[in-house]
Amino acid sequence: MRWNMRMKAAEIGIWKSTEMRRRLAEAGLDISHGKMSALWIGNPTTIRLEDLDVICAVLQCAPTDLLICEPDKVAALRPRETETGTQTPITPRLGRHRSVPPA
Repeated sequence: MRWNMRMKAAEIGIWKSTEMRRRLAEAGLDISHGKMSALWIGNPTTIRLEDLDVICAVLQCAPTDLLICEPDKVAALRPRETETGTQTPITPRLGRHRSVPPA
């Protein structure tokens, strides 16, 4: 998924994160500077659904306008098929490779 809040904000004339933060506060959502920076600059790791509702109301958009699917990235994560048409087996990693303790 790609986060698209900055572009949606620009479409309605919001060019700075401070302006967006002010409008969100007017709508009842008080966001810290750090969280606003994460929302404005890149992909937030988490977002509450209540916050997403307020952001969509301020930007006059739907959640699908803010979250853009990237199917190419999902396809790249799938296991590749071998020449015989079978998928390569996935071997789990069990723990970290640690050295043996001193004797």
